Amino acid sequence: MRNRSSMFYRSIFLRTIFYMAAVAFALLLSSQPAHAFVTIGVSINIAPPELPVYEQPPVPAPGYLWAPGYWAWNPDAGSYYWVPGTWVEAPQPGYLWTPGYWGWNNGIYVWNGGYWGQHIGYYGGVNYGFGYVGVGYEGGYWDHGAFRYNGAYSNVHGNTQITNVYNKTVVNNITVNKVSFSGGPGGVQAKPTTEELAAQHEQHLQPVAAQVQHEQTASHNPAMLASANHGHPAIAATAKPGVFSGPGVVAAHGAAPVSHTAVLTPHPAGVAPHPATNTPAAPHANTAAEPPPHVTPVAPAARVEHAPPAGGAAPPKAPPPKAPPPKAPPREPREEHGSEPR
Repeated sequence: MRNRSSMFYRSIFLRTIFYMAAVAFALLLSSQPAHAFVTIGVSINIAPPELPVYEQPPVPAPGYLWAPGYWAWNPDAGSYYWVPGTWVEAPQPGYLWTPGYWGWNNGIYVWNGGYWGQHIGYYGGVNYGFGYVGVGYEGGYWDHGAFRYNGAYSNVHGNTQITNVYNKTVVNNITVNKVSFSGGPGGVQAKPTTEELAAQHEQHLQPVAAQVQHEQTASHNPAMLASANHGHPAIAATAKPGVFSGPGVVAAHGAAPVSHTAVLTPHPAGVAPHPATNTPAAPHANTAAEPPPHVTPVAPAARVEHAPPAGGAAPPKAPPPKAPPPKAPPREPREEHGSEPR
């Protein structure tokens, strides 16, 4: 009886442990929905728009790698939206970013999410620019724990912290176009190389939290929808993930300026790097230039005279001095001058 009883309780104990482990594993999976937002495949029967043309903002600091912009799908809006290209700090030295791409498959377009790895994998042959010429990455490479930037493809100007710089232009036979998907009618026709296939089977790291937040921020911005910007987003690239305003934000060529509430803040300096703030900066500059005329005695007098209807009351101050001379007693004019102005 004791053996049966001990075996019974032992069985219950093991079942409890197994149940707790299963619950913990389920909670672990549910605590990482953000990563699934980027990596889960999406299939659409509408081709994504062409890639917009834009300039690359300067690299913010050493160890940041370029992640090109791409079109993502918003099911609620029923439209593609642009996720701006941005500089991302690598999760660890030696890892490179393989961008995601849209691939055509029997009439539908499937999204293949990007990932971090020690080698660049296949990204559909799409020419994202800035070193992502369709195969591999020419924007730089890791050297003993430090990333060396290729100035021919990476914007390293103006950053004195970036010292590992070289210049090398790669000549290849890849057609330069703005096609944003691989395969199918009108798509890029490129098969994976042996190196790219090998990279796909290596250990990968999912997009970092900053990249996930970056995509989510873009998805909540109506101006990023292709139905709104017609393929020319006003925020085409950013210097850092998730920062969609201020210095380092670049607009696509042909994009319409975006009115930000920030233009109403008391910052008259019109030194904005993107058209969205260059347009409203002029009124602030004019306002800042007006105070000097207010300081001068001539400008305010003219404005006061023309503003009120009784503006002619100021000039009559000259006649009062002429009125006293006709009066003989000197005391009387003094009393009149004291009452008239009042």
